[in-house]
Order: sequence, then C-alpha cells, then structure tokens
Amino acid sequence: MYKLAVFGNPIEHSLSPDIHAQFAHQLGLKVDYDKILAPIDEFSKSAQQFADEGANGFNITVPFKLDAFNFATELTLNAKTAGAVNTIKIINDQYIGENTDGIGLVNDLINNLKIDLKDKVILILGAGGATQGILLPLLNQKPKRIMIANRTASKAEKLQRDFSAYGNTCGFGLDKIKDEPVDIIINATSASLDGKMPNIANGCANGAICYDLMYGKQTPFMNWAKDNNASIIADGLGMLVEQAACSFEFWTGSKPDTQAVIEKLRR
Repeated sequence: MYKLAVFGNPIEHSLSPDIHAQFAHQLGLKVDYDKILAPIDEFSKSAQQFADEGANGFNITVPFKLDAFNFATELTLNAKTAGAVNTIKIINDQYIGENTDGIGLVNDLINNLKIDLKDKVILILGAGGATQGILLPLLNQKPKRIMIANRTASKAEKLQRDFSAYGNTCGFGLDKIKDEPVDIIINATSASLDGKMPNIANGCANGAICYDLMYGKQTPFMNWAKDNNASIIADGLGMLVEQAACSFEFWTGSKPDTQAVIEKLRR
C-alpha cells in the first residue's frame, strides 16, 4: 500500500486524488491518496507529521511549492532550476524533491498534441514561478529559441540569464513582442485567473500553437488565440494529468497511461 497525499491551501478543489486513483486502478496497485489542508504557516509541521505516519510521498500545490523546496533534503535538477518542488518521495529519512510541472507540459505537447518542439520558436508570456518551472524541460527539447516576455522586463531578463547555459533564451517586456508569427505561445501569466488577456501584438498568434497553463474554463487567452487565427488552442488539463503521472512513476516506478484519464476528465 502506498500512502500518498497532496498538500495545499485551499485544497478541496484538487483533482489529484481522482487522477491517482485511476492510475492505481490501471496498474493494480494499492494507493491511499488524501487531500491535506495545511495551515498557511505550518507546511513543514504538517508534512513532517504525514511522513512520520509512514507516508511514501506527497504532492504539493499552491502556496507551498517553495516551502516544499526548503523542506526537501535532496533536490533533482528539475527542482533546483525550477526553484520549487511539487513532488516529494520519502526514502527512510530522506525527502527527495522533484518538480514534474515542466515534464508534464512537454509530455502533453509531444505525446497528446503531437507537437515536435525541436527547432521551434517558443514565446512564453510571464516570468514567474510557472515559467521558471517549465523552462528546463522545454529547453531540453532543443527548440530554436525560447522568448520570455513579461510585464516587468527585468524579471524576464533574469530568467534569460539563469537559463542561458541550457539553451537559446531571450527576455524582454510584453510591449516588445513583435507583430509577427511564432511557432508556439505558452500563457504562464496569472491573467487568466483574473479574466484578463495581456495586451500584446496580435500577429504573433497567426498560425501558432497557443497553450494556456490554466484549465477548466475557456480563458481570455484562448479566446484571443481563436480570434487571431491560432492553428491549435489547448488548455493545461493534459499537463495536469501528465505531471501527476510523472509523480506517480517517481513514487512507484510504474508508468500509468494518461490518455484515458485525460478523456474522462474532459467529459
């Protein structure tokens, strides 16, 4: 029996228990996966208590990914470069921190949407934690260039410097986006949460693949992409399931099938 959970605040809305239950059923594994509401200032205490109860690992969602980064005793390269942890595996007294968000995004793009990222020009909107978490796995696919555009240009420029060793990146302000097509646009801003669309040049979407990390509703970014002739428009539901699958494999060593789970959640 694998004892697992997801920590967050709020947490009631989380789809993780349902997703992992489907994975466990597929693979014939016994999994007990709970949702745990941790007090805002007591993540470490809550996580340690869960670990002391014999847990094998846990997921972490907002607002505790930085707390989990600091809680971990060992970090993968993905976690180090992301500066955040969304998955911890417990082995004896070691807490191994991983970040599966970027791997989940890449797996959704390649395996589910059938998009080859090699030699593509990718524009990422936003330079916050979500962007930092997806950059390394995207750069590992050898795109031609990743452009990071942010309202505050200095944040995008910092990410450019931090990730320049891993591939061709550049950072600038949203107002510097050219009015000409790119291959892929990824919306990693919080604008969709606020029901807004960043004010950017429309021409970059013409014929592009437009992907919003948000899921569960039609976002202003997705509407903008449709109005400006995007070739493919997708939300982040596939990424959610794919990053969960990476976590499941990290804990159990068994790789679940994601397609059926994504289709069921869509329905």
